[in-house]
Amino acid sequence: MREVDGRSRVCGLLANPIEHTLSPFIHNHLTEKLEIDMVYVPFKVGQEGIKMAVQGAYALNILGLNVSVPYKEKVMDSLLEIDENAKKIGAVNTLVRIEEGYKGYNTDYLGLKKALESDGFFIKGKEVIVLGAGGAAKAVLHLCGLEEVKRVYVLNRTEERAKKVAQETNKNFQREFVIPMKCEEYKKLPQKEYLAIQTTSVGMYPNIEQAIIEEEDFYQKLSGAYDIVFNPTETKFMKNAKKANVKTANGLKMLLYQAIIAFELWTEQKVKEEIAEWVYNLLEEEFIKK
Repeated sequence: MREVDGRSRVCGLLANPIEHTLSPFIHNHLTEKLEIDMVYVPFKVGQEGIKMAVQGAYALNILGLNVSVPYKEKVMDSLLEIDENAKKIGAVNTLVRIEEGYKGYNTDYLGLKKALESDGFFIKGKEVIVLGAGGAAKAVLHLCGLEEVKRVYVLNRTEERAKKVAQETNKNFQREFVIPMKCEEYKKLPQKEYLAIQTTSVGMYPNIEQAIIEEEDFYQKLSGAYDIVFNPTETKFMKNAKKANVKTANGLKMLLYQAIIAFELWTEQKVKEEIAEWVYNLLEEEFIKK
Protein backbone atom coordinates (compact mmCIF):
# COMPACT_ATOMS: atom_id res chain seq x y z
CA MET A 1 0.00 0.00 0.00
CA ARG A 2 1.29 3.46 -0.90
CA GLU A 3 2.27 5.77 1.95
CA VAL A 4 0.51 9.14 2.09
CA ASP A 5 2.46 11.94 3.71
CA GLY A 6 2.88 15.71 3.61
CA ARG A 7 4.31 15.58 0.09
CA SER A 8 1.34 13.70 -1.39
CA ARG A 9 -0.89 15.69 -3.74
CA VAL A 10 -4.67 15.46 -3.57
CA CYS A 11 -7.27 15.44 -6.34
CA GLY A 12 -10.94 14.70 -6.02
CA LEU A 13 -14.51 14.82 -7.24
CA LEU A 14 -17.26 17.35 -6.44
CA ALA A 15 -20.70 15.81 -6.93
CA ASN A 16 -24.02 14.93 -5.33
CA PRO A 17 -24.90 12.05 -5.17
CA ILE A 18 -21.42 10.58 -4.99
CA GLU A 19 -21.71 7.25 -3.20
CA HIS A 20 -21.40 5.04 -6.29
CA THR A 21 -18.71 6.94 -8.20
CA LEU A 22 -16.03 4.89 -9.97
CA SER A 23 -13.64 7.84 -10.30
CA PRO A 24 -11.53 7.07 -7.18
CA PHE A 25 -11.05 3.50 -8.43
CA ILE A 26 -9.78 4.75 -11.80
CA HIS A 27 -7.49 7.52 -10.55
CA ASN A 28 -6.00 5.69 -7.59
CA HIS A 29 -5.11 2.71 -9.79
CA LEU A 30 -3.50 5.09 -12.29
CA THR A 31 -1.40 6.77 -9.60
CA GLU A 32 -0.32 3.40 -8.22
CA LYS A 33 0.61 2.01 -11.63
CA LEU A 34 2.52 5.15 -12.63
CA GLU A 35 4.05 5.56 -9.16
CA ILE A 36 2.75 9.12 -8.73
CA ASP A 37 2.47 10.45 -5.17
CA MET A 38 -1.20 11.46 -5.39
CA VAL A 39 -4.52 10.38 -3.89
CA TYR A 40 -8.02 10.92 -5.26
CA VAL A 41 -11.03 11.29 -2.97
CA PRO A 42 -14.77 11.99 -3.45
CA PHE A 43 -16.32 15.14 -1.93
CA LYS A 44 -20.09 15.28 -1.53
CA VAL A 45 -21.16 18.91 -1.98
CA GLY A 46 -24.60 20.33 -1.20
CA GLN A 47 -26.59 22.39 -3.69
CA GLU A 48 -25.47 25.77 -2.33
CA GLY A 49 -21.91 24.77 -1.53
CA ILE A 50 -20.13 24.54 -4.89
CA LYS A 51 -18.49 27.99 -4.77
CA MET A 52 -17.24 27.44 -1.19
CA ALA A 53 -16.02 23.97 -2.18
CA VAL A 54 -13.87 25.37 -4.99
CA GLN A 55 -12.48 28.12 -2.77
CA GLY A 56 -11.81 25.63 0.03
CA ALA A 57 -10.08 23.23 -2.34
CA TYR A 58 -7.70 25.96 -3.45
CA ALA A 59 -7.00 26.94 0.17
CA LEU A 60 -6.25 23.27 0.95
CA ASN A 61 -3.70 23.09 -1.92
CA ILE A 62 -5.77 20.54 -3.86
CA LEU A 63 -4.13 19.93 -7.23
CA GLY A 64 -7.23 19.30 -9.32
CA LEU A 65 -10.87 18.34 -9.25
CA ASN A 66 -13.48 16.61 -11.33
CA VAL A 67 -17.00 17.99 -11.30
CA SER A 68 -20.05 15.87 -11.94
CA VAL A 69 -23.84 16.04 -11.66
CA PRO A 70 -25.31 18.53 -10.93
CA TYR A 71 -22.50 21.09 -10.98
CA LYS A 72 -20.90 21.03 -14.44
CA GLU A 73 -22.52 24.31 -15.44
CA LYS A 74 -22.83 25.95 -12.02
CA VAL A 75 -19.11 25.58 -11.21
CA MET A 76 -18.12 27.83 -14.12
CA ASP A 77 -18.91 30.96 -12.08
CA SER A 78 -16.23 29.94 -9.55
CA LEU A 79 -13.31 29.57 -11.97
CA LEU A 80 -10.47 31.93 -12.78
CA GLU A 81 -10.14 30.72 -16.38
CA ILE A 82 -12.13 28.45 -18.70
CA ASP A 83 -10.81 26.55 -21.72
CA GLU A 84 -12.35 27.68 -25.02
CA ASN A 85 -13.91 24.29 -25.80
CA ALA A 86 -15.50 24.15 -22.34
CA LYS A 87 -16.87 27.66 -22.88
CA LYS A 88 -18.51 26.61 -26.13
CA ILE A 89 -19.97 23.47 -24.56
CA GLY A 90 -21.17 25.46 -21.56
CA ALA A 91 -20.04 22.81 -19.07
CA VAL A 92 -16.87 21.98 -17.14
CA ASN A 93 -15.94 18.62 -15.63
CA THR A 94 -12.24 19.12 -14.78
CA LEU A 95 -10.50 21.83 -12.74
CA VAL A 96 -6.74 22.33 -12.95
CA ARG A 97 -4.95 24.37 -10.30
CA ILE A 98 -3.32 27.57 -11.56
CA GLU A 99 -2.06 30.65 -9.74
CA GLU A 100 -4.86 32.12 -7.60
CA GLY A 101 -7.55 29.67 -8.66
CA TYR A 102 -8.59 26.91 -11.06
CA LYS A 103 -8.92 26.64 -14.82
CA GLY A 104 -11.89 24.66 -16.12
CA TYR A 105 -11.82 22.08 -18.91
CA ASN A 106 -14.29 19.66 -20.44
CA THR A 107 -12.81 16.21 -21.02
CA ASP A 108 -16.16 14.53 -21.73
CA TYR A 109 -16.14 15.19 -25.48
CA LEU A 110 -12.55 13.99 -25.86
CA GLY A 111 -13.29 10.93 -23.74
CA LEU A 112 -16.29 10.16 -25.94
CA LYS A 113 -14.19 10.50 -29.11
CA LYS A 114 -11.63 7.98 -27.83
CA ALA A 115 -14.35 5.64 -26.57
CA LEU A 116 -16.29 5.70 -29.86
CA GLU A 117 -13.17 5.00 -31.91
CA SER A 118 -12.11 2.24 -29.52
CA ASP A 119 -15.50 0.57 -30.01
CA GLY A 120 -15.39 0.97 -33.79
CA PHE A 121 -17.75 3.95 -34.20
CA PHE A 122 -16.52 6.73 -36.50
CA ILE A 123 -18.70 9.82 -36.92
CA LYS A 124 -16.72 12.08 -39.26
CA GLY A 125 -18.97 13.11 -42.12
CA LYS A 126 -21.82 10.86 -40.93
CA GLU A 127 -25.39 11.52 -39.74
CA VAL A 128 -25.97 11.15 -36.02
CA ILE A 129 -28.95 11.06 -33.66
CA VAL A 130 -28.42 12.47 -30.16
CA LEU A 131 -31.03 11.46 -27.59
CA GLY A 132 -31.39 14.09 -24.89
CA ALA A 133 -30.47 17.76 -24.64
CA GLY A 134 -28.73 18.13 -21.27
CA GLY A 135 -25.11 18.76 -20.32
CA ALA A 136 -23.86 15.45 -21.71
CA ALA A 137 -25.64 16.09 -25.01
CA LYS A 138 -23.88 19.46 -25.31
CA ALA A 139 -20.48 17.74 -25.11
CA VAL A 140 -21.58 15.19 -27.73
CA LEU A 141 -22.78 17.95 -30.06
CA HIS A 142 -19.50 19.80 -29.66
CA LEU A 143 -17.62 16.66 -30.70
CA CYS A 144 -19.97 16.28 -33.67
CA GLY A 145 -19.09 19.83 -34.72
CA LEU A 146 -15.35 19.23 -34.41
CA GLU A 147 -15.66 15.97 -36.35
CA GLU A 148 -17.60 17.73 -39.14
CA VAL A 149 -20.60 15.46 -38.78
CA LYS A 150 -22.89 16.01 -41.76
CA ARG A 151 -26.10 16.33 -39.74
CA VAL A 152 -27.24 15.76 -36.14
CA TYR A 153 -30.81 15.24 -35.05
CA VAL A 154 -31.36 16.11 -31.37
CA LEU A 155 -34.36 14.16 -30.10
CA ASN A 156 -35.64 15.29 -26.72
CA ARG A 157 -38.84 14.92 -24.73
CA THR A 158 -39.26 18.71 -24.67
CA GLU A 159 -38.56 20.47 -27.95
CA GLU A 160 -37.66 23.79 -26.27
CA ARG A 161 -34.49 22.37 -24.71
CA ALA A 162 -33.56 20.64 -27.98
CA LYS A 163 -33.94 23.95 -29.83
CA LYS A 164 -31.72 25.74 -27.32
CA VAL A 165 -28.77 23.33 -27.57
CA ALA A 166 -29.17 23.14 -31.36
CA GLN A 167 -29.02 26.93 -31.70
CA GLU A 168 -25.98 27.15 -29.41
CA THR A 169 -24.05 24.49 -31.34
CA ASN A 170 -24.98 25.84 -34.77
CA LYS A 171 -23.83 29.29 -33.66
CA ASN A 172 -20.53 27.95 -32.27
CA PHE A 173 -19.69 26.19 -35.54
CA GLN A 174 -21.33 28.73 -37.86
CA ARG A 175 -23.31 26.17 -39.82
CA GLU A 176 -26.83 24.78 -39.55
CA PHE A 177 -26.15 21.09 -38.98
CA VAL A 178 -28.02 20.40 -35.72
CA ILE A 179 -31.77 19.86 -36.06
CA PRO A 180 -33.99 19.79 -32.93
CA MET A 181 -36.97 17.43 -32.71
CA LYS A 182 -39.29 15.88 -30.13
CA CYS A 183 -38.62 12.19 -29.46
CA GLU A 184 -41.80 11.03 -31.18
CA GLU A 185 -40.82 12.88 -34.37
CA TYR A 186 -38.18 10.25 -35.15
CA LYS A 187 -40.74 8.83 -37.61
CA LYS A 188 -40.02 11.84 -39.86
CA LEU A 189 -36.36 10.85 -40.25
CA PRO A 190 -35.37 9.31 -43.59
CA GLN A 191 -34.66 5.59 -43.45
CA LYS A 192 -30.86 5.73 -43.11
CA GLU A 193 -28.23 4.09 -40.93
CA TYR A 194 -27.66 6.56 -38.11
CA LEU A 195 -25.42 6.26 -35.09
CA ALA A 196 -27.64 7.06 -32.09
CA ILE A 197 -25.92 8.38 -28.95
CA GLN A 198 -28.09 8.15 -25.82
CA THR A 199 -27.13 10.92 -23.37
CA THR A 200 -29.92 10.88 -20.77
CA SER A 201 -30.17 9.02 -17.44
CA VAL A 202 -33.16 7.02 -18.71
CA GLY A 203 -32.43 3.33 -18.21
CA MET A 204 -29.77 3.92 -15.56
CA TYR A 205 -29.87 1.70 -12.47
CA PRO A 206 -32.29 1.20 -10.72
CA ASN A 207 -34.73 2.12 -13.54
CA ILE A 208 -33.32 -0.51 -15.88
CA GLU A 209 -36.56 -1.35 -17.71
CA GLN A 210 -36.83 2.05 -19.38
CA ALA A 211 -35.61 3.43 -22.71
CA ILE A 212 -36.12 6.96 -23.95
CA ILE A 213 -37.64 5.52 -27.15
CA GLU A 214 -39.27 2.08 -27.04
CA GLU A 215 -40.73 1.70 -30.54
CA GLU A 216 -39.05 -1.00 -32.63
CA ASP A 217 -39.15 1.00 -35.87
CA PHE A 218 -36.80 3.61 -34.39
CA TYR A 219 -34.05 1.02 -33.99
CA GLN A 220 -34.53 -0.13 -37.58
CA LYS A 221 -33.07 3.23 -38.66
CA LEU A 222 -29.76 2.69 -36.82
CA SER A 223 -26.36 1.27 -37.66
CA GLY A 224 -25.02 1.84 -34.16
CA ALA A 225 -26.33 2.57 -30.67
CA TYR A 226 -24.04 4.10 -28.03
CA ASP A 227 -25.32 4.67 -24.48
CA ILE A 228 -23.28 6.88 -22.15
CA VAL A 229 -24.90 4.97 -19.26
CA PHE A 230 -22.77 2.04 -18.01
CA ASN A 231 -24.85 0.79 -15.09
CA PRO A 232 -26.38 -1.57 -16.11
CA THR A 233 -23.79 -2.69 -18.65
CA GLU A 234 -26.57 -3.43 -21.14
CA THR A 235 -29.35 -0.86 -20.93
CA LYS A 236 -32.86 -1.26 -22.29
CA PHE A 237 -31.83 1.10 -25.10
CA MET A 238 -28.99 -1.27 -26.01
CA LYS A 239 -31.22 -4.34 -25.75
CA ASN A 240 -33.76 -2.75 -28.09
CA ALA A 241 -30.98 -1.98 -30.56
CA LYS A 242 -29.57 -5.51 -30.40
CA LYS A 243 -32.99 -6.93 -31.28
CA ALA A 244 -32.70 -4.93 -34.51
CA ASN A 245 -29.19 -6.35 -35.09
CA VAL A 246 -27.59 -2.99 -34.34
CA LYS A 247 -24.06 -2.73 -32.93
CA THR A 248 -24.03 -1.37 -29.35
CA ALA A 249 -21.65 -0.13 -26.65
CA ASN A 250 -22.03 1.42 -23.21
CA GLY A 251 -20.35 4.43 -21.60
CA LEU A 252 -17.72 2.72 -19.44
CA LYS A 253 -14.87 3.53 -21.82
CA MET A 254 -16.04 7.14 -22.04
CA LEU A 255 -15.88 7.32 -18.24
CA LEU A 256 -12.37 5.87 -18.32
CA TYR A 257 -11.00 8.08 -21.09
CA GLN A 258 -12.43 11.34 -19.78
CA ALA A 259 -10.81 10.46 -16.44
CA ILE A 260 -7.47 9.71 -18.08
CA ILE A 261 -7.48 13.03 -19.95
CA ALA A 262 -8.16 14.85 -16.66
CA PHE A 263 -5.38 12.83 -14.99
CA GLU A 264 -2.94 13.88 -17.73
CA LEU A 265 -3.89 17.55 -17.24
CA TRP A 266 -3.15 17.33 -13.50
CA THR A 267 0.04 15.29 -13.65
CA GLU A 268 1.42 16.34 -17.06
CA GLN A 269 2.17 12.65 -17.57
CA LYS A 270 0.92 10.66 -20.57
CA VAL A 271 -1.06 7.49 -19.88
CA LYS A 272 -0.16 4.78 -22.40
CA GLU A 273 -2.92 2.79 -24.04
CA GLU A 274 -1.82 -0.46 -22.41
CA ILE A 275 -2.32 1.16 -18.99
CA ALA A 276 -5.75 2.41 -20.05
CA GLU A 277 -6.65 -1.14 -21.08
CA TRP A 278 -5.34 -2.47 -17.76
CA VAL A 279 -7.59 -0.10 -15.78
CA TYR A 280 -10.56 -0.90 -18.03
CA ASN A 281 -10.13 -4.62 -17.39
CA LEU A 282 -9.98 -3.95 -13.65
CA LEU A 283 -13.19 -1.93 -13.89
CA GLU A 284 -14.94 -4.79 -15.64
CA GLU A 285 -13.69 -7.34 -13.12
CA GLU A 286 -14.43 -5.26 -10.02
CA PHE A 287 -17.74 -3.64 -10.88
CA ILE A 288 -19.32 -4.96 -14.04
CA LYS A 289 -19.25 -8.72 -13.58
CA LYS A 290 -20.73 -8.68 -10.08
